[in-house]
Amino acid sequence: MALCFFSNGLTIHSPNLHNFKSTCFFQQPISQNQLHLPLNPSEPTKIYKKKSSFSIKAAASSSPPSLETTKTSFRDKNPKDINVLVVGSTGYIGKYVVKELINRGFNVISVARENSGIRGKTSKEETLEQLQGAKICFSDVTDLGVLETSLQNYGSSIDVVVSCLASRSGGIKDSWKIDYEATKNSLLAGKKFGASHFVLLSAICVQKPLLEFQRAKLKFEAELMEEAEKDNGVSYSIVRPTAFFKSLGGQVELVKQGKPYVMFGDGKLCACKPISEQDLASFIADCVLSEDKINQVLPIGGPGKALTPLEQGEMLHRLAGKEPKFLKVPIGIMDFAIGVLDALVKVFPSLEDTAEFGKIGRYYAAESMLVLDPETGEYSADKTPSYGNDTLEDFFAKVLRDGMAGQELGEQTIF
Repeated sequence: MALCFFSNGLTIHSPNLHNFKSTCFFQQPISQNQLHLPLNPSEPTKIYKKKSSFSIKAAASSSPPSLETTKTSFRDKNPKDINVLVVGSTGYIGKYVVKELINRGFNVISVARENSGIRGKTSKEETLEQLQGAKICFSDVTDLGVLETSLQNYGSSIDVVVSCLASRSGGIKDSWKIDYEATKNSLLAGKKFGASHFVLLSAICVQKPLLEFQRAKLKFEAELMEEAEKDNGVSYSIVRPTAFFKSLGGQVELVKQGKPYVMFGDGKLCACKPISEQDLASFIADCVLSEDKINQVLPIGGPGKALTPLEQGEMLHRLAGKEPKFLKVPIGIMDFAIGVLDALVKVFPSLEDTAEFGKIGRYYAAESMLVLDPETGEYSADKTPSYGNDTLEDFFAKVLRDGMAGQELGEQTIF
């Protein structure tokens, strides 16, 4: 028998449900109630792709849900009557997405691990506090059976799935386990309980896939597009953001201490239009109801011009009141290190993730996080849409004043 716990202390027992593997915690009562770039990347773009034989099917061993899952258009409902399932809800962006959806009045169901956060340090109680206002099911997105059982226990249909799942480290196995398999499980489970729209947080760097996590994301993107092409009852919005603020904040403390800002080459190898977690969460929430975002790949950046590492460093020194100092590192050093690691992997396969981390570092040191113009093959700041109001300058100023609390990179420090 499954037990569902509410913040008001009530416990509900469901005699009709048996053999549940997961426990759902709720913070408020339950109410009754295909692998192609955009043709024009500067704006939301429909995807056209060749047909293939792929078909997404639920596991044969799964019994059909006993819930009502008719796919009437959820867009005709009030937000309070729209059930939005969020996976990856305890991640860096996921927490902001949950809060934004709650603020907009949606009925949010958050899936979380029992021990979530960086290296699983966040307890159930802390998760309940962090995601206050959402109904929370502690489950395992990497196990389709467990996830489906959790949703069966919840006892309600789903209208929309929002996936903020992302590999914790960018390692090869972890990338395929999370960015592909777990994300696909979320689609399968969501569809089983009535979801007709899937909002996917992807990444702008998948345009030029040289890394395993990019390939994993693209494989799921392609299958999601194909599912929507085959089934008129399924739609998607694929969000591809540029760099996050926190990924650019790793050198704030060094500059504050008067140390040089480290950059590769001349500091102009890569540029981005960074976006804040709050602005990105707002854009993702827009995708739930906005009809102009249906079946679109949506590259998105923050406000203002694109900034190179050199410009970011100059801005940071100015805000810190320091004389600009730069340490320019030849990109060839990373190429040499990657070559050595690739050679070692042939002898010591256990080093494959270490080699992948080196390639990730090399990628972000040289590639811009902007729309890749298919006509010119160059990154284009002009074709990278802007959204929101938060600026990198304001973020740097806040971090200089308050530190990086809440912005820890954890296992993604390499990024």
